[in-house]
Amino acid sequence: MLSTTSIKQIMQDRQSVRKYNVETKISRETIRQLLQDAISAPSSSNMQPWRFIVIDDKEIQKNINFFSFNQEQIETASAIIAVIGDTEMYLNAETIYAQNVELGYMPEEVAKNMAKNALAMYGAASTKVLENIVHFDAGLVSMQIMLLAKEMGYDTVPMGGFDKAKFAEYMELPANEIPILLLAIGEAAAPAYGSSRLPLDRIVRFNK
Repeated sequence: MLSTTSIKQIMQDRQSVRKYNVETKISRETIRQLLQDAISAPSSSNMQPWRFIVIDDKEIQKNINFFSFNQEQIETASAIIAVIGDTEMYLNAETIYAQNVELGYMPEEVAKNMAKNALAMYGAASTKVLENIVHFDAGLVSMQIMLLAKEMGYDTVPMGGFDKAKFAEYMELPANEIPILLLAIGEAAAPAYGSSRLPLDRIVRFNK
């Protein structure tokens, strides 16, 4: 169903909600559609380094809260979407650019050259550089998830405050997949706190 709410209104309505109705269920089909729409986000060289773990099992939500500083929303939200960054995302370069050819977005020769360049560039990058890239790209897709969720009538809160090493160990993540943030999604049980913003003159300047 198409929304008549403007993107500006959705942005203004979106707030970080920390109290959720524990009885509210969100179907996996709904979450899959949400993520399908969200991954239209841009990414470095279109390498799409984001990976997602949807946690909708209450026992697992409770378990991850042991190393998430005991945040109420971890256990009461309908689901937790863990946003993961894959530092070996460039290994999908040939597949990604082959799809671009199939879809008619570029000639095959151009796609092969771009895939080759991506493999060489990212393959030679340091771990620190790759981690910076996947963190940046994860931020782009996470914002889209939150706005799309709000359009669907759900609330969210992004959480970077959790023990990422313990989370990775518990979820048995491979070394190339790093936890970046947890997104709680569900139906608000109480309004979010308002939050102020610095004056534009404090944060914007033009040219030098």
